[in-house]
Amino acid sequence: MNKSVNKYMREALLEAEKAAELEEVPVGAVIVRDDEIIARGYNRTRTDNDPTAHAEMIAIRQAAAKLGGWRLTGCTMYVTLEPCSMCAGAIVWSRIENLVIGAMDPKAGACGSVFNIPQEEALNHHTRIVNGVLREECSSILSEFFENLRSRKNTDRPEEKE
Repeated sequence: MNKSVNKYMREALLEAEKAAELEEVPVGAVIVRDDEIIARGYNRTRTDNDPTAHAEMIAIRQAAAKLGGWRLTGCTMYVTLEPCSMCAGAIVWSRIENLVIGAMDPKAGACGSVFNIPQEEALNHHTRIVNGVLREECSSILSEFFENLRSRKNTDRPEEKE
């Protein structure tokens, strides 16, 4: 696999770590154009009280602001977890050309798992998708987060008295 693909996915993992530090679901994204990172994002839904504050949405907003327009042609998004339907729609709408995914999401993924919005024939733009880049690392950060969340919930419960 191309070294730069791994390099940029590692950058997305650094973003995911920022989300984990805020006790957000650890998903990170970067957008690259002409071999330069032009935008970064990590999940902030709880922090911002905003259901649209997914890593991908934050990165898309940042990239559009940097480029001075909503069309992100020539861009590649690297994201640690398969985007949901909201984010997949934004990827199509913003005309992102390539999407590189770390871990797939069989419960809510909309880029090949449950749906495949970026490659839906009926839509006017199609995004090329590569998945499984640094899959183990991307899956691991999510697994650890949810294990810690479950253990916190179990320790927060008062013991039942007989």
